[in-house]
Amino acid sequence: MTSQSGDDGNNINQEQISVHSLHRYPVKGLSAEDLDTVTVETGQCFPYDRAYAIENGPSRFNAKDPKFLPKINFLALMKHERLARLDTKFEAETETLTIFREGRQVAKGNLSTSIGRNMIEQFIAAFMKEELKGPPKLQSAPNHHFADCPEPLVHIITTASAKALEVILNDKVDLKRFRSNIVLETTTPWMEKQWVGKIIKIGEVEIEIIDETSRCAAINVDLETGQRGRSIPATLTQHFNNENFGVYGKIIKGGELKVNDTALILS
Repeated sequence: MTSQSGDDGNNINQEQISVHSLHRYPVKGLSAEDLDTVTVETGQCFPYDRAYAIENGPSRFNAKDPKFLPKINFLALMKHERLARLDTKFEAETETLTIFREGRQVAKGNLSTSIGRNMIEQFIAAFMKEELKGPPKLQSAPNHHFADCPEPLVHIITTASAKALEVILNDKVDLKRFRSNIVLETTTPWMEKQWVGKIIKIGEVEIEIIDETSRCAAINVDLETGQRGRSIPATLTQHFNNENFGVYGKIIKGGELKVNDTALILS
């Protein structure tokens, strides 16, 4: 595709890039919530992204003084692939989480109340009993996110790189395996590797790309079966000498993001 130039002359796009899909993960380790639009704030994650986590036995998390903790303190797909067998629906207005298994509702609770959290905890205690180190506990704290990085970031992948990975693997790959917030529609594979240090402008939102994303075993989990398959990080290392797929970005100017919005890469 032809190159496009922005009004300030700093647009370095070599092709048309647009927003393919938007996602957030209200409870760490559980399923994605698809968004048509989302309003983001400077220096923050997506609203309600990893706002809750299920503590796997006692941890050092203190809701009155929340600090970053590694994912090993919580239930996560990296170690607990059984979680992929669950589908969830989150209602942000009421903070209500509904859990489904094979299309049937199995638990529901308002996460802003102790009774609601207990309903979810009781189900998780039974469903994950063989993998728990102690009673599961839903944790949260105001303005805290249980992400894999200490600072609030958004995770971005591209459709072209996902298709190129499918060729390498000789298998289909569900985009949601990568648990990204923003999927960009592109035609050039791996172009995001050149974005580090640059800014993506989507509508009025600006995102500074700060690093590539090193992948863990979570992306090996088949989201339909809840089973582990071929090691994708090992395959990435074999071809690129690292486990990177996608990029992390910091929101430096907030605003509204919408599916199908055009994205510009600024120098």
